[in-house]
Amino acid sequence: MKNSSAVNKRKATPIEIEKEAFRKIGYQLIDTIANFMDSITEYPVTKGESPLQLQVLLGNSGMPENGLSADEIISRSTDLLLNHSLFNGHPKFMGYITSSPAPIGILADMLSASVNQNVGAQLLSPMATEIEKQTIGWLAEFIGVSPRYGGILVSGGNMANFTAFLAARTAKASPELKDDGLTKTNSNLMVYCSKSTHTWVEKAAILFGHGSKSVRWIPTDSENKMDNEVLSKTIKEDLKLGYQPFMVIGTAGDVSTGVVDNLKKIASICKQNNLWFHIDGAYGAPAAILPELKNLFDGLGDADSIALDPHKWLYAPLEAGCTLVKNPQHLINTYSSHPEYYNFSKNEEGKSLNFYEYGLQNSRGFRGLKVWMALQQIGSNGYKKMIAEDIELSKLLFDLADEHLELEAITQNLSITTFRYIPSQNLPENIEKKEIYLNTLNEALLDTLQQDGKVFLSNAVVQGKYCLRSCIVNFRTSEQDIKEIIEIVINEGTIIHQKLTTNK
Repeated sequence: MKNSSAVNKRKATPIEIEKEAFRKIGYQLIDTIANFMDSITEYPVTKGESPLQLQVLLGNSGMPENGLSADEIISRSTDLLLNHSLFNGHPKFMGYITSSPAPIGILADMLSASVNQNVGAQLLSPMATEIEKQTIGWLAEFIGVSPRYGGILVSGGNMANFTAFLAARTAKASPELKDDGLTKTNSNLMVYCSKSTHTWVEKAAILFGHGSKSVRWIPTDSENKMDNEVLSKTIKEDLKLGYQPFMVIGTAGDVSTGVVDNLKKIASICKQNNLWFHIDGAYGAPAAILPELKNLFDGLGDADSIALDPHKWLYAPLEAGCTLVKNPQHLINTYSSHPEYYNFSKNEEGKSLNFYEYGLQNSRGFRGLKVWMALQQIGSNGYKKMIAEDIELSKLLFDLADEHLELEAITQNLSITTFRYIPSQNLPENIEKKEIYLNTLNEALLDTLQQDGKVFLSNAVVQGKYCLRSCIVNFRTSEQDIKEIIEIVINEGTIIHQKLTTNK
């Protein structure tokens, strides 16, 4: 029973918002957000404002000495964000791999912040820990790997891959590594990945003391997949030279073109050489749920670790990444510590799990709730439908570009299409000069598209060609959006081509 006298005697503080005021402000904010989501197509993707313009809007006054009212602060913050942001939830946002956020995930973040759990230890977050554990299990089930996989939710792809990198090193390096460090034990540890792998690999090698030269960037074949013959040969050569290979990274949906490596073959090479097999599936792994792509992802379940990002193709609001590990004990071996001021490891019924022992963070927010809620609301069949639709829209963009006389369709994999604008007139006759000009033209075109707010694409360089790149992980995008994008690209490309040729 609540102690009403204790409630009535709550002390007044400058941070408190009285219940009725909180309710009023909250309802108004929810109404504003609901209207924004309902009318997002009427907004430009971005206004393309410069940092200086935004700084002027924000003002340069110092921190206030006396606090402002909560409703005034929220009103101004809402105006700043809803009228001066880039909207990755817009149906014509197809740039970097950030999805449109699931509405239920937005509500989940509000609920999560209200309870404010530290999901570093079971004792501090009893229900939140159990929800994250279940979420991890559901994600493993989602992509079709063994339920024995365990893992942890992290901020995104870099951290998901970093978490696996360190686990791989602990598993494959000398047992003395923790005490003596790299300089006295395994300074020749080597990691292998395709040349199209995300730059996180180099960052990890540098930050964790190996140096950039410890990464072997394996060339790709004609399909932009890692050349596994070269991979096998390079590993054998390094062994002869006294190096210690410890990890191979396969990609399930590379960031530029969406290509999935031959994962089964990489798994075989790793098994032959006793190497840790990691898959960077931050973007593409969720597509493994589609039965028609089962063969493409063959070998996924052979990985020692997998990175995937729910805030990419599972439509979770930022931030939500995930590391899955076939044997979760490798995470504990890597990250667990037990200082005397921790009183977290007890023998409760049902086995407690302390996530601080699974990754780099001690204090951790409750990222799992928004993923857990969305997985329930949408269900596996709902995700199959939406992911398949994203892929079909990407194929439509490729086909329309391929049919257009002034566009060249370059690649299409998963939900990523690359293409470029090629004007029909006033091009250099020399082939080399023509390619240089087309790269300049398409780069200028992309700069314009990213600023004018009609559509937001990114870029990829494929076989020396500077391309426009579309990645569709957006449940709002429609066939009409795709058709309109073709028109926008042609119109803007024509204008820029005229300017460039006139100014010569």
